[in-house]
Amino acid sequence: MTDRTILPPMKPEDFPENTALPEGAQEVRWQDTFGYGVAFAHGIVYAEREGMPLHLHHLCPRNDRRDNPLIVFVQGSAWYRQDLFIHLPEMVRMCQKGYCVSLVEYRPSTTAPFPAQCEDVKTAIRFLRSDARHFRFDPDRVALWGDSSGGHTALMAGFTGDECLNCPGDPDATAAVRCIVDWYAPTVVSEMAFEPSTQEHASPDCPEGWLIGHLPVQEHPEKAAATVPQSYLRADSPTPPVLIMHGSRDMTVNFQQSVHLYEALRGMGKDVEFVKLLGADHGFRGFACEEALGEVERFLKKWL
Repeated sequence: MTDRTILPPMKPEDFPENTALPEGAQEVRWQDTFGYGVAFAHGIVYAEREGMPLHLHHLCPRNDRRDNPLIVFVQGSAWYRQDLFIHLPEMVRMCQKGYCVSLVEYRPSTTAPFPAQCEDVKTAIRFLRSDARHFRFDPDRVALWGDSSGGHTALMAGFTGDECLNCPGDPDATAAVRCIVDWYAPTVVSEMAFEPSTQEHASPDCPEGWLIGHLPVQEHPEKAAATVPQSYLRADSPTPPVLIMHGSRDMTVNFQQSVHLYEALRGMGKDVEFVKLLGADHGFRGFACEEALGEVERFLKKWL
């Protein structure tokens, strides 16, 4: 036995900082950039369509709040079956900053062509809103964010809201969102074949061909036109603010696709910001960086 005094638990506000510094040790100042742990609910079925269960994966900051802002993230996949976890590292970082994040699955174009993907994302938003307290977010502070084909779907869902392209039988809640983040999305698919790319964008077997029903894009202009997000907007009707981000060296979806969208939004007097990421290609070839996430966070703080 020793004569040392066993100390009682201390109050956090009274706890002293240890000032010892053993020889050879170093001190580092830290900054609380990522303030929360993350709770992860995996594989939630929000709907079943054509015999296919549709899932979402929900990330929530480990805080005491039930009014966190919500990001609904739509993972790009050329409209084929998604790998929902491609951008999970970035979404975890956003969750650590205080955002709930739901990663949403849509029907692939090989199963259901446009507008199935838009319908599914709006169903997921309504599903989440119908139990917002359980999912710990403020139903009035919801943003859509997608990359590549997921960006296209986010734009379509965000621009149409409750007005059109909705699935009958959805939960009785609005699908409207406060703002949209578009990372390098296709916007005018009929133009993609005429813009530089490392992929072909005209045949029935290309992603855009599958999107419109496994058809040659140039031979079906009416079906291609129906997939143009900005064609659903009117100058005299409100539109969620949009952040467009695109790499200057995108070899899959040409930078000009975002120019089409930006010029249309500007021409209608909409709230839109456009960030050109110098030297960046498609997806992880430039966008998995603090600069890109910083632009998104700045935009979300402004509108959420």
